[in-house]
Amino acid sequence: MEVSPHLISLIAISKRRKQVLLELEKYTMSQPELRKITGMYKSHISRTIKELLSKNLIACRNPKDKAFRFYKITSLGKKVINEVERIIN
Repeated sequence: MEVSPHLISLIAISKRRKQVLLELEKYTMSQPELRKITGMYKSHISRTIKELLSKNLIACRNPKDKAFRFYKITSLGKKVINEVERIIN
């Protein structure tokens, strides 16, 4: 399955989206963990997570837990980040 050029450009042009995908490729993490590792503001992480969720690039492992959600990269997210890395490098 070929990855949409729109998704590739969406990630390639945004340092934040790319950084969050790369971190979630390594480990499943919560929003506070992502904030700590990336050094992003809470509002930036929230917005980035929302964008990546809407494009099905990441998924929430425990969506019913309102207090402490864990996020993981999806197979589509892995394909997109691998394609972005291939193009950039």
